[in-house]
Amino acid sequence: MKKIKNNKLLNQIFKFLLVGGTAFVIDYSLLYLLTDIINIHYFISSIISFTISFIFNYIASIKWVFKAKKQTPKELLIFLVLSLIGLGINQLIMYVGVDIFKIYYMITKIFATVVVMVFNFITRKIFIEEKE
Repeated sequence: MKKIKNNKLLNQIFKFLLVGGTAFVIDYSLLYLLTDIINIHYFISSIISFTISFIFNYIASIKWVFKAKKQTPKELLIFLVLSLIGLGINQLIMYVGVDIFKIYYMITKIFATVVVMVFNFITRKIFIEEKE
């Protein structure tokens, strides 16, 4: 029984990393495109890219990674609130890394993504996934 739960958790982590990796590529690519090609300030670009990757991540996580509870307005609100907290963490790390420590925004984004990904997995596991 414990081995089955461990395999299920490892499978879920693998799926989460695959979805998260794809969301990261979307986020990172859009951030670069909007900032360096279209010349939007990195802070605004970061909000836009995060939001678009969030939409992908939400749909993929609910459909493929987590055995979600019945999707009610309350569940959607919880997911939205957790995602807004994740956006706040992302933006705080971007500001501190770029404006205070003068680290290139694309490098800072990698660190921000790792922190938010851990936050997302833990909070979605607690608040989104249906308990067996």
